[in-house]
This record gives sequence, structure tokens and C-alpha cells, in this order.
Amino acid sequence: MRQLRTLVGDVLDVLGDVGEGRATPVAPGGPTAVRAYAEDVLAEPLLPAAGGKPAEVLRQLVQAYANWAVDVSHPATVARMQCPPTAVAVAADLVTSALNQSMHAWEAGPFALELERRLIQDLADLVGYGTDAGGTVTAGGSISNIMAMLVARDEAYQRRFGRSTFDSGIAVGGVRPVVLCTETVHFSVDRGASIAGIGADGIIRVPADELGRMIPAEADRILTELPAGHLPVMLFVCAGSTDFGWVDPLPELAEVARRHGVWLHADAAYGGGALFSDRLRPLFDGLAEADSVTLDLHKFGWVPASAGIFLTRDAAHLEHLAAQQTSLNAPDDVAEGFVGRYGHSIQATRRCDALKIAATLRAYGRDGIGAMVDACHDLSRYGAARVGREPKLELAAEPVLSTVLFRYLPDGDTDVDTFNSGLRRQLMRDGHAMLARVFLPNAGGGKDVWLKLMLLNPATTGEQLDQVIDDVLAAGAALEAAGRS
Repeated sequence: MRQLRTLVGDVLDVLGDVGEGRATPVAPGGPTAVRAYAEDVLAEPLLPAAGGKPAEVLRQLVQAYANWAVDVSHPATVARMQCPPTAVAVAADLVTSALNQSMHAWEAGPFALELERRLIQDLADLVGYGTDAGGTVTAGGSISNIMAMLVARDEAYQRRFGRSTFDSGIAVGGVRPVVLCTETVHFSVDRGASIAGIGADGIIRVPADELGRMIPAEADRILTELPAGHLPVMLFVCAGSTDFGWVDPLPELAEVARRHGVWLHADAAYGGGALFSDRLRPLFDGLAEADSVTLDLHKFGWVPASAGIFLTRDAAHLEHLAAQQTSLNAPDDVAEGFVGRYGHSIQATRRCDALKIAATLRAYGRDGIGAMVDACHDLSRYGAARVGREPKLELAAEPVLSTVLFRYLPDGDTDVDTFNSGLRRQLMRDGHAMLARVFLPNAGGGKDVWLKLMLLNPATTGEQLDQVIDDVLAAGAALEAAGRS
């Protein structure tokens, strides 16, 4: 522990020095510069014949790592769902690594197991689930969504054929399993369908309204008209889409799912953080009617990645993930209370990510986290208003949670999509801003390029966001001028 204390002190000194010396979200130069830098500082093999002194090795690697890390606390880091984590969460994460507990067996982390159980109870209560709910901490929203699809698949087969797919696979009964979702859901649906044996051809896209929200009547129609040989496995809905933050009409879709006996899964990986906000929580009315929910507190929860959550309204459904492994969950150990969480996850060895989440929740409380969510929401509205006042910028839609989607409008017949794609890369290459690019459906059946500000830093001010938009305008003007020369 004495060595750890010294090493951590050295690391914090390095991070402080790098932070004080940087004014941009990332070092300038783009991919070419970082690759050249890496080739220089990593010229010596990472696996030498003889090791070096721990303090020197760590300082060198941390210095290099930090020099080209994206500063997630910088106001111009607005590309991805990378929040600036709270100090208490980072400190808790250090403890998790230092004590190296695992969640798969009682003898690998007794208190860690109890902590995760309690965390799942409290987050299930936040969603609106009752005491029968269950769940697990996961490696992120994608894993949670994939787990939901596996559980929903097995539940559908259990209901139809009285048996799970665990032994016989999806060939039971000769049916075609299908999943219903809109065109703009998270890409993990496609991955999950592949992993679950459903495949991309088994995904049925439900029409959406002009805001991108699933139309309940269309979902009902598709389920009603499914051929007899098709088995609906899941109705996958969004509770806070990653681009606009839109929430599908949850109560109406829950009614559709109940009518057809289909598992309803709500992806609230991004939007779930809004449950802490009294202002935004009403947008998620009906969430508790979903059979399962994905949350992701390393997005709108200010916890370091990974901090995904998979919740089910009825913990008994997690039995679809259970597997008997005598060395981990032998019946005689289970009978005596020596129970791990191997049967609640698709992982075996799994670190206790519950600690950093629990530390953040208890340190800030629902009110404190809700205030941070509201600050990000206010900032997005401020940013949208600023974009709306700029004749060279076009706003895609008013913000719902904390995203602002817009694009630069070049003069003349310049291709808008190509221009905005290049504008984004130039801003990142110069180190001025980290922006995301999204492809949104247009009226002609194609897709247009838009830029996205993902605002997850409650400390960012309106003045700082104005500077980001000023940099976008300046870079756009420079690109236009270069194109005319």
C-alpha cells in the first residue's frame, strides 16, 4: 500500500502538469501527429526481457497517455458520451482496482456482491419497478441491450414451446424469431440480433413519426400481420435516443406489447440519467411498464466507464442467463448462502463497478445529480438558441435532453454533407473541438450529415459554449475561403 500511495501521488502530479499546460480538448495534429508521437514514445517494446523501475515506467506511460488523451472536462469536448467523472467516483474506482474483487463467486468478493444487490434494488426503484425486480451491472449499454435480447428470446421460446434455447438453440419449432424497432435505434440491436441467432434479416423496422418516435399503431399492425411462422421476440424502444434524445411513446407501446405477449425492452442508456431530474422525469412516464431497461451511468451519471445497468421487472427472468457451474454455484453452497452473481450475467470474472456508482449516488443524491442533468439540459437549450441566431448554421430540432444537432451552410453549390464532414475533421485536427457526426434520414429517403454537440459537462458555461460555436463558424469560414482560392 505504501508503494501504491507513492505511485498514485506521482500520477496525480503528472496529470496536473499536463492539464495545466493544455488549452485545447486534445493536442493538435490529428491522426498523423498522434501516430508519430506513439511511435516515438513506444519505440522500446512494451514486453522487454527485463522490466524497469515501476515509478519510472508508470510516469513515462502516464505522461504519454495523458498528453494525447481527450480532456473530457474541456468545454469543447462535445463529441461522445464521455462525461467528466466525479472525483469521488474516480477514487472509488481506484479502490475497485486495488482490492480486485470479483462478482462471480461469494469467495471472490463478499461485500461487493451485497453492494451490487443493493445498488440494483435502488436503481430499480428509480425506474419505478417493484421489489420483484432484478438486474446486474454490465460493461455498458450495448452489453445490457444484448442481454435483454437473449432473455427476451428465451422467454419467447419458453412461452411458445415450453423450453428454453439453452440446450436446443433457436431451431426449436422451426419458427423465425424477429425483433421490432425503429430505423434509428442503437447499433447494438443489430449486434444483439446476430449474437442471439436472430440475424439482421430478423429485424423488422417499425415506421416512426416526424420526430423519429415509434408509431404504436404501426407496431400493432406489424405484430398483428406477422406470418404464423414468425415468433416476435422483442419490441425494442428508445427512452432517450442518442441523437435527439427523443423518447418513444412508452405507455402506448407497453399496451401494444401486452396485447401481443411480446417482451418490451426500453433502451435508456443515455436518457435514464434524466430520471434524476424532476423537470425531465415526466418524459419517461411508462418506463416501469417495460419488461427490461438499460441504463448507463457513465453517460448521464458522471461515473467513469464502464457503468452499465441491465434491469428486469421480474428477477425470475434472469434465470434464462443462469448456468450451473459446480465450482462457482454448487447447490450446497447456495443453500448455505454462499451465492455469487455468476448466474446474473453473461460474464464470469467481473470487477465491482458498483462501488464507483454507489459512491457517486450517495455523495450527490438524487437532487445533486438531478441538478447536474438540468444544467446540461439548460446548456443545450442555450446552444440551440445560439445556433438558431446564426445565418450560417441550421438547427435540426429543439433539444430534448442535452444534445444539439446542427450543420454549417456553405455558400453556393458546395455539397453540404461533404463540407460538414470536412469541417468536423478540421476542428479535431486543429485540436479546437471534438464534435460528433450523425447521419439523419431526409425526406428523399437518403441521409444527411449533421454535427452534434453532446453536452454532458454541467460546469460548462454559456460563454464557453459560445466559444465552441465561434470556432465552428471560424473554421467553416476558413474552409469556404480555401475552397474559393
